[in-house]
Amino acid sequence: MKKLRIATMVTGHFTTPPPAGIVYAPMDIAVDVSEGLVKRGHQVDFYGPEGTKVNVTKVISAGLKPLNQAGGLPVLKNTQVGAAETDKLFHLWDQYLIAKMFEVANRGEYDLLHIHPFDRAVPLALANPQIPVFYTLHDPIYPWRVEVAKLFASPNQHYVSISDNQRKPAPDLNYAATVYNGIKTELFPFSADHDDYLFFIGRLHPEKGVAEAVEVARRTGDKLLIVGPPVTGDYWDKKIAPYLNDKIKYVGFVARDQIFKYYQRAKATLVPIQWEEPFGLVLTESMACGTPAIAFDRGSVPEVVVDGKTGFIIKNNSIDDMVAAVGKISSINRADCRTHVEKNFSVEKMVEGYEKAFYKVVG
Repeated sequence: MKKLRIATMVTGHFTTPPPAGIVYAPMDIAVDVSEGLVKRGHQVDFYGPEGTKVNVTKVISAGLKPLNQAGGLPVLKNTQVGAAETDKLFHLWDQYLIAKMFEVANRGEYDLLHIHPFDRAVPLALANPQIPVFYTLHDPIYPWRVEVAKLFASPNQHYVSISDNQRKPAPDLNYAATVYNGIKTELFPFSADHDDYLFFIGRLHPEKGVAEAVEVARRTGDKLLIVGPPVTGDYWDKKIAPYLNDKIKYVGFVARDQIFKYYQRAKATLVPIQWEEPFGLVLTESMACGTPAIAFDRGSVPEVVVDGKTGFIIKNNSIDDMVAAVGKISSINRADCRTHVEKNFSVEKMVEGYEKAFYKVVG
């Protein structure tokens, strides 16, 4: 089967890799898919602003400088820009790269385009029906996204969901496949041994359930380590900060290449999510290190965690039941957690899934 010529992009806001302190999971997935496809012999041109460095066939910046590097707006110095205008600029920076991709594709130099921010690309995809376009859906399909997808629908546009649960609000989109997010398992080494603490990692926002994790630790009496970018506001000040002490500790932001050390030594990772999360990388990262996940039954959790074998799935989002599950965590074989991830959620498995989806459509 002939090798594919692919163009891809994830953001024009900042470089890939991102500046220090910025965590953007779609970027990690985009890089792993792109580099993995190159290893399989495909041509992949990665479009990103100046300073982008990815191990692909070619990085194309097309003269674009990053808009939001290191938290500032360097291309807009000495100007007053409000939030609404900033949002528009973010869209335009992405659309510049996407437009350049379509320009080259129209010269017959690509077999397909793989775009991560689908809402930025749909007008151009609709206007170029001869070019196969694939979108990875990283976020929940909110009602407005359903309407956008319907409005701009055309046979050349194909969606890749990252879980089957993600499809529920829009089951009739032109899906090419469900491809689960994969991780580089070598970055999350296995540990059969552990210490006696619970672990929470993620954005410290209500939908992630950090307050619920704190409540579980308070009830069980276990030590809890919390990792995530610092935040301010009522949620943190009222729901978390008052309970921080010698046992419930906020560690702060931890670089991605150091996170495994916290996963490895935890006896369980708490994932009491409060929303329909389309895919939880925390689940697979934790299990890769051998640490079982205890998660509420929301979003993709039932597709990722094997209840009673690689962790526990808590029905009805019950804190009482999560507390009970902590007491049963020793029944989980940590080696089973690692094996489950290696078989189902490795980068290699993910790249294979994208390759199959692309061939199914492009032939």
